[in-house]
Amino acid sequence: MTTALYLPEDNIDMIAATSVLQQQAADIRTKTINWASYMQSQMISQEDYQTISALDKSRATFLAQNSTQVVKTMLNLVSHLSKDSTIQYILVLLDDLLQEDRSRVDQFHETSAKMKQCIWGPFLNLLNRQDGFIVNMSSRILAKFACWGHETMPKSDLNFYLQFLKDQLASNNNEYIQSVARCLQMMLRVDEYRFAFVSVDGISTLIRILSTRVNFQVQYQLIFCLWVLTFNPLLAAKMNKFSVIPILADILSDCAKEKVTRIILAVFRNLIEKPEDASVAKDHCIAMVQCKVLKQLSILEQRRFDDEDITADVEYLSEKLQNSVQDLSSFDEYATEVRSGRLEWSPVHKSAKFWRENAQRLNEKNYELLRILVHLLETSKDAIILSVACFDIGEYVRHYPRGKHVLEQLGGKQIVMQHLGHEDPNVRYEALLAVQKLMVHNWEYLGKQLEKENENQKQGAAPIAGKA
Repeated sequence: MTTALYLPEDNIDMIAATSVLQQQAADIRTKTINWASYMQSQMISQEDYQTISALDKSRATFLAQNSTQVVKTMLNLVSHLSKDSTIQYILVLLDDLLQEDRSRVDQFHETSAKMKQCIWGPFLNLLNRQDGFIVNMSSRILAKFACWGHETMPKSDLNFYLQFLKDQLASNNNEYIQSVARCLQMMLRVDEYRFAFVSVDGISTLIRILSTRVNFQVQYQLIFCLWVLTFNPLLAAKMNKFSVIPILADILSDCAKEKVTRIILAVFRNLIEKPEDASVAKDHCIAMVQCKVLKQLSILEQRRFDDEDITADVEYLSEKLQNSVQDLSSFDEYATEVRSGRLEWSPVHKSAKFWRENAQRLNEKNYELLRILVHLLETSKDAIILSVACFDIGEYVRHYPRGKHVLEQLGGKQIVMQHLGHEDPNVRYEALLAVQKLMVHNWEYLGKQLEKENENQKQGAAPIAGKA
């Protein structure tokens, strides 16, 4: 049985969320299909002809008395007819039947099981059609079958369907994107489906699309998907590995729509409340501070909102983030900034005291922070990030006796030198300073080298394994 997460958003305006699909469905409802010609040419049986004709005339009464036959006929028609306009009509009729009464989903599951027919197959096959309406209406029906009944979608079909939704979301200029997102909103309310979505690299896809310019409705729907994922404690704990916090913080600072603000705050709250490990919640708080969320919260505190949830979430987040700032050491702040990949000239970088006390800590967790700095130098196009990364690497080498050797092992020296020819003069300058620090043998530590080497051995810096 599916374990669905029933939320206030279940009342979301279906028409607003699937407007292109709904406009086309409204046109299709007005059409008539010549079922008699299908029967005369023996493309459908007498029984199916009588059933579909009766449904066209008096749906509710006929369905109540002949539910088994209706399911059988609908599956027969979807499986055996091929003309686009006819399939469109059948799909709209079927979607309307389910929308009117969710319990009909279980009738379809039970009847198809008795008939020993697969309920998923015919609709999954329709996802391969060329007609966009057929594809997306089939997808919508699949989501209802998967979420509104007692039967879950089998694993192989589920992976295929979620991959389909992910590909459709990523498709350029997809006019049905709101409908695709709506299907995903439904699917991710069910806990059993969440990990399957993560396994097809779904979160990365959501983040990638959110980092581009999409309209506020799609923005809201995709952030809603992230929100329902964070109700699972394990997923909430892993979420920021996908850079969810930086992306949502950027959207929060730019968005003008209250519903988008509300859903971002709800995600942030879950990222603090849901993880079972307190240190993960703390890391999420620090990441939010690093991404200037506190500043946005102070702006939101000055505004009046009709929605009480927004006010409550702003108060909760402000308190948690302010507490985390008080507990924050300068190294915690630095580590969070590096992990976020958003380096800037914050005071900690230029503090000689910080580097004297903390340079060696870049060796922790198998040189995690140093590897990130090298990776940023390789991949970033941002001049400020490159400048700060060069500066930090120079300070690491300057204050840690074996820093030059470590950096060479990680391939960092060569990458710093490549930036000597960078088009930005600030990057060139910081790269030159870093190279000079690399060339000066152990800087001011010459006289203390042996003493420091002994200290390092006692403290046991991790051996270097592999390139960055």
